[in-house]
Amino acid sequence: MTTRRELIDALRARYRSAAFGDRIRILDEFVALTGYHRKHAIRVLRQEFSNSKAARARNRLYDEAVRQALTLLWEAADRVCGKRLKALIPMLVDAMERHGHLDLDPVIKTKLLQVSAATIDRILAAARLHIDGQRQAP
Repeated sequence: MTTRRELIDALRARYRSAAFGDRIRILDEFVALTGYHRKHAIRVLRQEFSNSKAARARNRLYDEAVRQALTLLWEAADRVCGKRLKALIPMLVDAMERHGHLDLDPVIKTKLLQVSAATIDRILAAARLHIDGQRQAP
């Protein structure tokens, strides 16, 4: 893989500064050497930077407070799957707030009510690893 990357770095500058006819020859040579599809080779040679995919900072919608509240709700619901927990969240939040077991910020409550079942499963994946697949006794 490093040889392809070195080849790309070497040919990229030549490809950009070459005239149209020269670009065709450079592209033909590059496709023959790498085995890339022609259109992919054009995109690779026209890229601005040679580094691999740069780490992009992500804006996390569900923070640690949401994870903790979701874990608490999951435990209260006897560790059900994300799809079933999604349906239970509105009822659980109301009941637990009424009985004083839960006190949520309105922003966190809104996020809990809009989280998808797949995201619930992703958020709770770490908590599931700690229990080794064993359910609590009723």
